[in-house]
Amino acid sequence: MRLPLLSLLPLAAAKTILPPQEPHHIFSNPSEQTAFKIPTSYESAILARRILHLTPLGTLSTIFPSSSQHASSSSLEQRPTGLDGIPIGLMDYIADCESTGNPTILAINIATSFKNVASGSNISLSLQWTPPYPPSSRISLFSSANPSQYSAANLPRFSLLGYLEPIPEEEVEANDIGSCFVESHKDAKYWLPGNKIHASEWVRLVVREVYWIGGFGDRAYIGWIPVEDWRNVSKAEWKGVRLPGEKKGWREWGAEVLGGWEL
Repeated sequence: MRLPLLSLLPLAAAKTILPPQEPHHIFSNPSEQTAFKIPTSYESAILARRILHLTPLGTLSTIFPSSSQHASSSSLEQRPTGLDGIPIGLMDYIADCESTGNPTILAINIATSFKNVASGSNISLSLQWTPPYPPSSRISLFSSANPSQYSAANLPRFSLLGYLEPIPEEEVEANDIGSCFVESHKDAKYWLPGNKIHASEWVRLVVREVYWIGGFGDRAYIGWIPVEDWRNVSKAEWKGVRLPGEKKGWREWGAEVLGGWEL
């Protein structure tokens, strides 16, 4: 049984791409004397595309359908009353298997997120950067805290808004989607399309809007990233930058620069 995701395409047509906003500033407002240059939205898009490539888990947010839709589409499932229109966010596996910046997802039709989408819900994907190493020096404001920790509020995170679209079989084969996905998620080999456990299919989240929070606003861009910037980032660009904590010895109070993270 395949998910009726193609029926969701008209939902995307009503969406509009919001214009980029000026960065907001948290803790302090930059002046001409500030030591940090606020990255542009395109520089932020490069960092976001690197996060997408390096981050295998994300949170899918959807909306529960009305009770009438639920009853007609999944009458065998019991759920509490009063969930109509309530959002729910659930962790799911993702992978960066296409050059477009559209995340690859293995949709399992028994999962709540994909049931909601099949019933007409919009969907978004939220990602956050988690450094593999602790900082060598902490923000002075938090210096009394455990030195092996870091301020999550000072690190990049973003949300991708769009719609799900089935990946045609010929594109799955041409881009070797299965191998790409399993490389990031070894256990996913048991749920690939055609398995005997759950009905599943390959889908992509077609990105329509990107909202980015790069960290504290005195040194990071916060706002909408034009979708054209997101799509136009090249592999060479996102491979050429580094995120905080990708290598040992990073300073928590560092700042984003185009070539990577300023130590």
